[in-house]
Amino acid sequence: MNIPNQHIDVPLLREKGVTLHIKREDTIHPQISGNKYRKLKYNLLEAQKLGHDTLLTFGGAFSNHVAAVACAGHEQGFKTVGVIRGEELQDKWQDNPTLNLAHAHGMRFHFVSRSDYRQKDEEGFLRTLKGECGDFYLLPEGGTNTLAVKGCEEIVTEVDSYFDYICSSVGTGGTLAGLINSAKSHQTVLGFPALKGNFLKQDIHTFVRNDRWKLMTDFHFGGYAKVSEELIHFIL
Repeated sequence: MNIPNQHIDVPLLREKGVTLHIKREDTIHPQISGNKYRKLKYNLLEAQKLGHDTLLTFGGAFSNHVAAVACAGHEQGFKTVGVIRGEELQDKWQDNPTLNLAHAHGMRFHFVSRSDYRQKDEEGFLRTLKGECGDFYLLPEGGTNTLAVKGCEEIVTEVDSYFDYICSSVGTGGTLAGLINSAKSHQTVLGFPALKGNFLKQDIHTFVRNDRWKLMTDFHFGGYAKVSEELIHFIL
C-alpha cells in the first residue's frame, strides 16, 4: 500500500528550518481510513478465523471508530452492533451524522446510560450484552488491542526513515504504540493526547518495545468536544 507523504510548506516552518510532511492515511479508503483501517485490519481477519459473524464495539455519538466498524462490517459481510454512550440519543440519533452513517451501513444500536457505559470492560456487563445481542467479536472502545497495534505498526515504512520525529494525535494510544514500535532507532515519537492528564502513559507502555517516545500533554484544549477561542486560533 503506497501512502503519500504530503509536504506542508508554510513560512513559519521555513523560518525555523523544519521540514514537515503529513502521511495521508486518509486516502486509504473513503470511510475506513487512516488508523481506523489499520486497527481493524487484523481484528477482522481474527473475527473471520474464529467464525464470528457479528462485530460489537463501543463509542460516543460522534465516534469515528463506531462509523468505521459499521462500514468495515458492511464491506466484509459482518453484522455490527454499536453500544452507544447516552440513553438520551435513543430517540434522536437520526439527527447525528456519524450514527446516521453507521446505521446506513447496517449497524444496530444499543444505547446505554453513562453509568452502564463505564462498565464496558467488566465481564458481567459483557455477559449481559451477549444475552441481549447474541454472540459477537468484541472490538474495544477506540479499537485499541494487540491486533490493532500490529496494524498500526504498518503505518511507518522504510520511506519514512528520513524523518527525525513522528507525531500523532492520541485517543486510546493504540496508534501511537504502533508508531513507537515501528520507528527507527534515530526517531522520536511524539503523541498529542486529546484528553487531559498523563494516564495514557501506562496504557501505551503495555504495548511498546522501546522508550523513544513522549506524550505532549499541554495541547488538549479542554478535552474532547471542548471549543475555545484559543483552540480556534491554534487551528487557524
